[in-house]
Amino acid sequence: MQRYYYALDLKDDAAAIAEYERWHRPGVVWPEIITSIRAAGIEEMEIFRTGNRLVMVVKMADDYVPSARREADGDEKTQAWEALMDRYQQRLPWAEPGQKWVPMGRIFSLQEALKAL
Repeated sequence: MQRYYYALDLKDDAAAIAEYERWHRPGVVWPEIITSIRAAGIEEMEIFRTGNRLVMVVKMADDYVPSARREADGDEKTQAWEALMDRYQQRLPWAEPGQKWVPMGRIFSLQEALKAL
């Protein structure tokens, strides 16, 4: 299983952040979005927040194909969801043009550090 980490900021507005979190509660996320995520081969997805910074953890099968996610995201309902979420999000300053979630790179692993002892 592969695990990826991504970062994104929310607009620094307490009411908007609360609304964004409400949209992500179980039973509130549109069923088509859950279906799209699963259809892309994503096995688990979690989003964490501190302040207005979000970190998303995505777990995928070893045979995951990134283009499958882009294809699954191309439907009208997913595009509507992305437009809705975009009202609350702001890009990280180092994000590429058109990029929302920026991949994070690992800088430390306890297991690797233990092996090096």
